[in-house]
Amino acid sequence: MLPEWVYRECPEISVCHREAAIVRQAQLTKPTGALGRLEQLAIELAGLQATEQPRASRAPIIIFAGDHGIVAQGVSAYPQEVTIAMMANFASGGAAISVLARELGSRLEVVDAGTLATEPTAGIVVDKPRHGTRDFSVEAALMSAELAFAFEAGRRAVVRAEAGQPDLLIFGEMGIGNTTTSAAIAASLLAVSAEEIAGSGTGVDAAGRARKARVIDAAIARHGLAGGSAEEILCAVGGLEIAAIAGATIAAAQARIPVLIDGFIVSVAALAAARLNPSCQPFLLPSHQSAEQGHRLVLRALNVQPLISLDLRLGEGSGAAIALPLVRSACALHNDMATFAQANVPDRPS
Repeated sequence: MLPEWVYRECPEISVCHREAAIVRQAQLTKPTGALGRLEQLAIELAGLQATEQPRASRAPIIIFAGDHGIVAQGVSAYPQEVTIAMMANFASGGAAISVLARELGSRLEVVDAGTLATEPTAGIVVDKPRHGTRDFSVEAALMSAELAFAFEAGRRAVVRAEAGQPDLLIFGEMGIGNTTTSAAIAASLLAVSAEEIAGSGTGVDAAGRARKARVIDAAIARHGLAGGSAEEILCAVGGLEIAAIAGATIAAAQARIPVLIDGFIVSVAALAAARLNPSCQPFLLPSHQSAEQGHRLVLRALNVQPLISLDLRLGEGSGAAIALPLVRSACALHNDMATFAQANVPDRPS
């Protein structure tokens, strides 16, 4: 059973701040709606952050890593050792998200939420209940207590980040096999076939993608997940890093911290979080639509529209990091543009 805090209500949107943001947008020296979705983004953030000046300057990035037993079924183009190697790459600053974090001035934390690593790696926070999940094609991936631990690990990461008073948070992931795991979770939550969800992941060919779909459909049938709850689905086919992200998403929303959602895997974790605690959904801000074919369906289920679409499929939180400057621009424009009155510019006739 998941801990009680998972179901605790998140704060409501501040209607007065949202309305004030709408009024301010109408007074800025531009035609109404001229900045398109950037205007709406600033308005949303004002309501979520309960402030007259929405902000996105402090945006820590937290990467959760985990390994997956389903890799034994040949669903990945890369060997499982890559997960641990990439964790070290994150910590040493050589990964894409490490470069982006430096460019953005964002603090980067890497959490081993469930990899096969048996020795600590410098610069990595270890917070895991076990070394990798079980092979969900033959047994449940996680026990209930292990799933609960992963949610707590996500919450602990948010608590650490809160010390820096973040304006919003970005979550990323690393784990060979986790596109298969995410596709299994999404197919179960959305009640669709794996063929509609499963993509190429790290680059498997058409035959590999077909194999992934067969493995997922068989597992969903084996575990009887049709109509199952999000908790049941996560136990049966979930990943530790995905569960940690779901827990972190809920914990962030409960702390009134918006989350800039990354690609397919993080979006699946966000969908699971929203199914468990619907009150967190307003705090989920989409960054991009990835090249992974199931991402579009997950975004539709979350009822959100991504800011950009660049055919990314790297993960690691990279898409959200790339979209962050747009969010910062939306805030700067909202806060710093002159009004018609301040600039002594004639407004349109009333």
